[in-house]
Amino acid sequence: MNGVHDMGGMHGMGPVEIECDEPVFHSQWEARVLALQLACNFLGRWNIDMGRYARERMPPAEYLAATYYEKWLFGLKKLVVEQGLVTAAEMETGRAEAEAGSAKPLSVSEVSPFLRNRRHARLDDEVPPKFKPGDRVVTRNINPAGHTRLPRYARGRHGLIDRDHGVFIFADTHAMSRDKKPQHCYSVRFAARELWGPAASPRDGVYVDLWDDHLDPA
Repeated sequence: MNGVHDMGGMHGMGPVEIECDEPVFHSQWEARVLALQLACNFLGRWNIDMGRYARERMPPAEYLAATYYEKWLFGLKKLVVEQGLVTAAEMETGRAEAEAGSAKPLSVSEVSPFLRNRRHARLDDEVPPKFKPGDRVVTRNINPAGHTRLPRYARGRHGLIDRDHGVFIFADTHAMSRDKKPQHCYSVRFAARELWGPAASPRDGVYVDLWDDHLDPA
């Protein structure tokens, strides 16, 4: 979607401040937000791409002012309401309106195995690639209302397939309808001047991971 989160290539956002010896969490509430996110993921009511899309829907002014885990908390609150785990009224008051559901909570001994069982986006589906390394491509100039992994600055631009990563879940549909739509994901090289104009360095390039549905032959 064309949201404030898609900030690639934008000016005026200030320097990236690197914090020496940065702690994992700056406050205890940040650790609690991460724990809540992982605990709710156990229920399987949404996937990682739906989580990203939930955070992308944060109002622009709030998004720019929010910290990392404030954005995560916003997305989590939106998901638990949309997926029917709590009502909007319960979220507002902090009080349950009905008995808890039948979902069995994880025991302490089950937490560590659950977290180690990573779900990968790579798939074993036999899907023929539309492109091969060395092919010239042009990205589609799309402006979706929903989630997309094609950044705004790279739309309608010419690039070169650098490598084929294999078959993966297509994040754009996975976020909106849970449709995995298996297809190849590629590393596509764009010349800096193709993205930023003639003032950019002729030696530089940007590599973007994109799917078959983002690309057309050039």
